[in-house]
Amino acid sequence: MRNYLTTILGLALIVGTGVAPAQAQQGSTVEGAGFTLFDTESIKGSDTSKVEKDPVCDRSKRPKIAKVEPDEAKPGDKVVITGENFGTKECFHGVAFSAAGPTKIEYQFVNETTIEVTVPDVRPGMSFIDVVAGGGNARSKGFLVQAK
Repeated sequence: MRNYLTTILGLALIVGTGVAPAQAQQGSTVEGAGFTLFDTESIKGSDTSKVEKDPVCDRSKRPKIAKVEPDEAKPGDKVVITGENFGTKECFHGVAFSAAGPTKIEYQFVNETTIEVTVPDVRPGMSFIDVVAGGGNARSKGFLVQAK
């Protein structure tokens, strides 16, 4: 079994590097394999200060929206989203309106239970508000975007 895996891995290296089978020998190292094959620099250890500054995001706690106040507003108005498990500012990813598509939404992270958001300039009608945090996505009940 071990010889079979070695042969398969050797063939993968040969195919991936364009080296003809006659040029490569079983168990030999082929130039250009691994990270150098894709001109990617290898990881050279870790920087302790970077690791200490990285946020620890709890991915096990799914966010939940409890309330959106007010439940209808005009574009440009501020809306407050309250709920739970929004995480920390570093682990919070953003807010989206279903009616806005990929439009960037202006928001302010207040704390792990409160987000303030500006209603985007979209057509009037029903929309959903999504909160995206480290633990996943939460969707509000219907939200009415009023005409300007």
